[in-house]
Amino acid sequence: MTLTRRLGPFTRNLLAYGLSEAAAKASRLAVVVAVARTMDAGAIGVAAAALAASDILKALTENGVGQRIIVAADRDLAAVCRTARRIFHAWCLGLVAIQLGLGAALWWASGEAALFLLVALLAGEYLFMPGGLVNCALAMRAGKLRQTAAIAAGQVVGANALTALLAVVMPGPLALVLPRLLAAPIWLIAMRRLHPWQPDTAVAPAPLTPFVRYGAAVLGTEVVKALRLQADKLLVGALLGAEALGLYFLAFNAGLGLATSFSQAFATALFPHLCTATDRAAALRQAILVSLGVLVPAVLLQALMVPLYVPVLFGDAWEGLTPVVRILCLSAIPAIVWSAAAQWLRAQDRPQVEFSVTVAMTLALLANTVILAPHGLVAIAWGYLAISAVAQIGAALPTLTRAFAPLRPRIA
Repeated sequence: MTLTRRLGPFTRNLLAYGLSEAAAKASRLAVVVAVARTMDAGAIGVAAAALAASDILKALTENGVGQRIIVAADRDLAAVCRTARRIFHAWCLGLVAIQLGLGAALWWASGEAALFLLVALLAGEYLFMPGGLVNCALAMRAGKLRQTAAIAAGQVVGANALTALLAVVMPGPLALVLPRLLAAPIWLIAMRRLHPWQPDTAVAPAPLTPFVRYGAAVLGTEVVKALRLQADKLLVGALLGAEALGLYFLAFNAGLGLATSFSQAFATALFPHLCTATDRAAALRQAILVSLGVLVPAVLLQALMVPLYVPVLFGDAWEGLTPVVRILCLSAIPAIVWSAAAQWLRAQDRPQVEFSVTVAMTLALLANTVILAPHGLVAIAWGYLAISAVAQIGAALPTLTRAFAPLRPRIA
């Protein structure tokens, strides 16, 4: 019996998505190394502003429609997929229009015509997404999480490899943006081959109301989550300038990247696992213990190694980033605890609670950036860690209490 067969289904899926995110992170690190050695902080800052604005808008693609496909009853699946397909097409075309408007607004506000070009190029990615989103959700419903993980990793690694190459051949903000558009067809073709699907025209589409009710809270959560991860970069750029934003961008990719990558892999694997589990409390408890058992040693090791790998990878000119990167590494631990609680809430059809917590934490983190910006990037990083730990662990306590209640000894 192979090792993967001896592991439980959640652990196998988490391993697949974890390896996918590790490959993506390794390739992303190659990008950061390339741009750190070929571009100045100002040029990196311009590209970071475009990417941050685009990533905030891209959160609108996480509208809960795919999760409705995953949890749909078999008798309703064909109807749900027809409605989902219509929503995906209309939604993504709307996102293209919104992103073009956002690019124009950034151009007007900053006077940087390059920002409009970069944001407009990133909008092209949405034109490829509708054709594969239903296939992706159906593949995850069918238990093909390892295959979807491999496809996502292939897209990201391919884009990052091209970015690293372009950063050396033609250094400039365009090198950080163009590969995202060029890699989008890879994902579309692979997803349609993984799980072929055609709408059943003999079945009437499902009503929109369940999508709206569930999706509104999920969508709000994902948008606010993106604001939490990206809006502070825009604030740093506005308050401290493009050069400081370039430094901040590199520090976040080198430090907080582990937290966001593993948290995303964990959430993707956990939601289907909880939906199909007969004992959700036990499933959640097992998932948290497995994930923290892997993550905590990795985070501590990364934090210890920061003074060694930052100068080696980025060059001596960026050695001042070391304390910022080390502090941000530790944010991975509370992030995974809250990610577990959040997926539990979604599986329990309570995404509104996750939305409220995410809004409160995002507002606190943005206030932290504004208040501590005059004191430098190290102060911002300490505030980020403190707020993340208190907000995420505190909000997760009710769910953790329920999950670990069976482990408490009974008093005779």
